[in-house]
Amino acid sequence: MPLRRYAHLTLWALGLLTALAVFFVAQLRFNYNFNDFYPAGDPDLDYYEAYAARFGNDNDYVLLGLEAPVGQTVFDPRFLVRVDSLTRFLTGRRHVLRVSSPTNASNPVVEGPGVFNLLYLHPYEPERRAPDSALVYRTPGLVGNLISRDARAATILFQTSPNLSKPPGDSLLSALRRELVRQNFAEDQYHLAGKQVAQSVFVDRLQNELALFMSLSVVLVTGLLWLTFRTWWGVVLPLVVVLGSILWGLAVMSAFGVSIDLMTALLPVMLFVVGMSDTIHLITRYVTELGYGAEKRPALLVAMRESAFGSGLSALTTSIGFFSLMASSIRPIYNFGLFTGIAVLLTFVLSFTLLPALLVLLKKPQLRVPRQQGHSWDGVLGRLFRRVLARRHWVVGISAVVLVLSVGSASTIRINSALLDDLSKNDPVKLDFRFFEDNFAGVRPFEMALSPGPGRTVFDLEVLRETEQIENYLQKSYGLNFVASPVTIIKSVRKALNGGLVEEYRLPADEAELARLLRKAKLLSRKPEFRALALPDASAGRLTGRMADVGSIKVHALNGGLRQFLRTSVDSTVVQTRLTGSANLIDKNNANLSRDMIIGMTLDIVMVTLIVLALFRSLRMTLVVLIPNLFPILLVAGVMGLAGVSMKVSTSIIFTIAFGIAVDDTIHFMSKLKLMLLKEDNLFRAVRKTYLMAGKAVIVTSLILVGGFSTLIFSSFDGTFYVGLLIGLTLLFGVVAELTLLPILILWLYKHEPKAIIEEVVVP
Repeated sequence: MPLRRYAHLTLWALGLLTALAVFFVAQLRFNYNFNDFYPAGDPDLDYYEAYAARFGNDNDYVLLGLEAPVGQTVFDPRFLVRVDSLTRFLTGRRHVLRVSSPTNASNPVVEGPGVFNLLYLHPYEPERRAPDSALVYRTPGLVGNLISRDARAATILFQTSPNLSKPPGDSLLSALRRELVRQNFAEDQYHLAGKQVAQSVFVDRLQNELALFMSLSVVLVTGLLWLTFRTWWGVVLPLVVVLGSILWGLAVMSAFGVSIDLMTALLPVMLFVVGMSDTIHLITRYVTELGYGAEKRPALLVAMRESAFGSGLSALTTSIGFFSLMASSIRPIYNFGLFTGIAVLLTFVLSFTLLPALLVLLKKPQLRVPRQQGHSWDGVLGRLFRRVLARRHWVVGISAVVLVLSVGSASTIRINSALLDDLSKNDPVKLDFRFFEDNFAGVRPFEMALSPGPGRTVFDLEVLRETEQIENYLQKSYGLNFVASPVTIIKSVRKALNGGLVEEYRLPADEAELARLLRKAKLLSRKPEFRALALPDASAGRLTGRMADVGSIKVHALNGGLRQFLRTSVDSTVVQTRLTGSANLIDKNNANLSRDMIIGMTLDIVMVTLIVLALFRSLRMTLVVLIPNLFPILLVAGVMGLAGVSMKVSTSIIFTIAFGIAVDDTIHFMSKLKLMLLKEDNLFRAVRKTYLMAGKAVIVTSLILVGGFSTLIFSSFDGTFYVGLLIGLTLLFGVVAELTLLPILILWLYKHEPKAIIEEVVVP
């Protein structure tokens, strides 16, 4: 069958598959659920889900902070009227379950068979301002929670529907912002915080940034392809292949029922940059053969024969770099690694089906400067090769010194993250969250499950006293600025039975008084803030609170102190405790980062080692391949340590991805060397010819990779910024190691090294 007919059949088959891919991609939806970032399959996650089913999620709320105008305090009647108007507005909104505000906070008082809720503040009665403000400052739980300590700001907390998705959450926040404008609150007079706010901002901003990154990558890659090949087809064909692989990769993801989330949204940008490698190696070899005077068909066959093996191995190693992310217990990272790895393999398939078919159907390109002796690249690479070998002792010595310094600096890297550490310090969202830390209880939730001993309930006097002891420790030594538990219920009932007097807000003195309080407690049990603190049968309780977002390192130390306190100061036969909550799960993710990264890197190294052993059957050659690729990884780790960049979820993927991509060019080089060794009986000449043959593609692909990842440095997210910067640096250092260390190591370690020939050529 003629070659052109094969090309037409190939295009028809690929066209049908692409049409099917378009159908699946049209079914893709965005997954806005932040809970997917909790450690999947972890017992602590299972426990928290059961805990949340009983008591509610700890992050289904939004904080609205309102600053009083200059010259006013929160007790000014004009300001309180506006606060009360917003409170009433929120109370009637869909998906708002409960609203806590300074103007609806009440002091329950029990008289006879009924309960009277006396408001602390009376916005429409200005004459009561002085006694109201005095009572507020004497009442526990109001100042620092609903009203700032300096009385210059107030907070409205509204509980939302469980796991509220982004679209209705965005509608709620938009309606609130419109109401704030109607109430004449300037943008610098109100602040919003909470999971719903972060979810809305993160997703919207990420979608906009991904469009920007994709556009920048297309412009940059197009420019580099044009500078490299100087032909329209040298630009268009690689773009068609890579865009097709992106479409296929997203279709596979959709076929498996996986939605786009904050991690898999990076797949198009990542693949657009990484997927260029195979097409560039193939086209470069094709153009080189044409430049030596070969006809179109023989040139294409040689290019495919010599590039397919190396491209297949490099696609395998690059995909393994992504597949190794499947070691993560975080589902979005797992999916990102799985489907990006699959898409890399699909890129290889398209590069050696779609691209050759298109080249067959196109006319033989007219190169600008065909030369029998080769291109000008040969001269540049030949001079570089000679200089590297002539100064090989300097190259090895400087590399060793840099490596030692990098390892020392890398040892200072710490695993640390905060709830909003992907945002820059001056980001408006982060400033809003910081407002609540500076003026109120904070935004980091704290959750502790309470389980009374056998035969007890959370309302037993001994259990209550032990719980109060834990509360005191958490407030004085742990850093909780707000805390509530079953103790809060009993203290509130006692105060309500004693005329609402603040000094009566304490635990009962004996069992008899407690029994009397418990008989009256059902009068207050309907209040939603009390229902969330104990089960109806009192078989389990909840200790909840909020604190400043101090970072995972500080929290780890605080948790260590808390566990020590619980072991030594709390009677476990009376009450048992267990830390839980969304923040605790995020901290556990961070604790697993080192393990996941080590597993991923180990898998990468093992697979690359097996590939090199299969190619050369030599342990020495595994060192030849691993050293130039681990060197840039350690160098970038040293940069991280020097710059004080912490290890966190967003930066933990850098090393495994970077190694898998960086080793790509080495595999290409080694596979071409394998072919050259079949033609050349002299190692030096084989290495030199491989250097000249592969050098251009190595440099071009590395420039495209570095440039593509560098577009991520324009991100407003620190995590994305560092992924772009550090992977770009890794690949930049990698190409330098590829062109300097790799040939030196081959000639030094390969067992058939002809030293006499090297000295004769290198020494002037």
